[in-house]
Amino acid sequence: MTRPLSVVTPNTWEFLRDPMIAPTGFREYDARWQYPEAINLPGITALGLGLGTQMMRRGIEPVIAVGNDYRDYSLSIKNALMLGLMQAGIHVKDIGPCLSPMAYFSQFHLDASAVAMVTASHNPNGWTGVKMGFERPLTHGPDEMSELKDIVLNGEGEAREGGKYEFVAGVREAYLDDLVGDFKMTRKLKVVCATGNGTAAAFAPELFERLGVEVVPSHNELDYTFPHYNPNPEAMEMLHDMSASVKASGADFALGFDGDGDRCGVVDDEGEEIFADKVGVIMARDLSKIYPNATFVADVKSTGLFASDPELIANGVTADYWKTGHSHMKRRVKELGALAGFEKSGHYFLAEPVGRGYDCGMRVAVEICKLMDRNPDMSMSDLRRALPVTYAMPTLSPYAADEEKYDILARIVIKLEGLSELAGRKVVQVVTVNGARVILDNGSWGLVRASSNTPNLVVVCESAQSEAELRAIFNEIDAVIRTEPGVGDYDQTF
Repeated sequence: MTRPLSVVTPNTWEFLRDPMIAPTGFREYDARWQYPEAINLPGITALGLGLGTQMMRRGIEPVIAVGNDYRDYSLSIKNALMLGLMQAGIHVKDIGPCLSPMAYFSQFHLDASAVAMVTASHNPNGWTGVKMGFERPLTHGPDEMSELKDIVLNGEGEAREGGKYEFVAGVREAYLDDLVGDFKMTRKLKVVCATGNGTAAAFAPELFERLGVEVVPSHNELDYTFPHYNPNPEAMEMLHDMSASVKASGADFALGFDGDGDRCGVVDDEGEEIFADKVGVIMARDLSKIYPNATFVADVKSTGLFASDPELIANGVTADYWKTGHSHMKRRVKELGALAGFEKSGHYFLAEPVGRGYDCGMRVAVEICKLMDRNPDMSMSDLRRALPVTYAMPTLSPYAADEEKYDILARIVIKLEGLSELAGRKVVQVVTVNGARVILDNGSWGLVRASSNTPNLVVVCESAQSEAELRAIFNEIDAVIRTEPGVGDYDQTF
């Protein structure tokens, strides 16, 4: 039986023997904790035993591919997880250090029934977690996570015979081969490759070189202390650094990747930081020429242009706005048969025949290079300027404790649903599929939702009219948020 967090604490005899697991680490679609404050190694082993038990209960073939990101403690976490999986009778195929999308790829490449990736994604050091899934290319959603949480916290993990360990070499090379295929650039392209010293540094520079792209390196030395910044292409710190590299090198654009390589950020040739949802519209425009009448899924944080852009409308595009989160988006793309899904965070889900439906920053990089090759007379800034003008802000995340954030959000949603006007405009709709997206009569909007992975709310706004209206929308939504004393400071400003 898992002891409660209040009983097992760090630097005790029990801490080295008994599982310690904070229940809040089981989130909507990832398992994520601060380590070792909220989970210890026996707790990770209990998680592995629980995941293996979940596989057995569901009748899933007991074979799982397991990888880890490039952090100094991730190998210890993975070893503890694999121990629990083997205790549950699972055949573990260890693919070594990798990107999350390489782990997802390995499910296909090795024909494995399940996948588990040890990573804290873009969270700073001190966090750990596991992304996992059974039905490729899907990962655990709320139902699967709730079931796993009950198994683990109720001590229902069952030990079985038959567990096995196997190290599988060569998956990294197969992954890169799959990404490149037989494509080679016909256009000269010079690209800043920004990896923030994270795991993508072991992949992206080689990928670009194989495509025939000239690489301008930016923090491409593997260093799990992240000496320059935490690799997160949604954070302005990384985007500003990418912009400076473009201006200093005269590159055609910059591509930046997060800590586990499943997200991609873009800065154009003028050093302009293009938010990922706008890059998604650029990609959707290009793809919808090749695949007319396509369906694209966008998360509720994303620009309204997926539905209103005249070029997408002319190409017969159907836009679907859905819940934020890689697991939610993957599932929605699959069930709708969409060509792609786009998140403002930089998770893109490119489905057949472009990709396999999982989020892969490297696949996005390849497709952006192909897009530029198909448009040899266009620069990235040309493609940006060709979009209808809207005024957007970075994603802001005010603090809200994990134990309180959903209750806080529920009260905020009720208050936002009661608004008839916002920023001097009529409210025409409040979409509550994931938090509350308040849509105004001119297409402008503001969103508040709860982060699935960190103790934060998430705030995003967009104006179809002006920077002044954007700030007015934000200020009025922030005033509603500030009625909740449990909400703290924002992580950045704009």
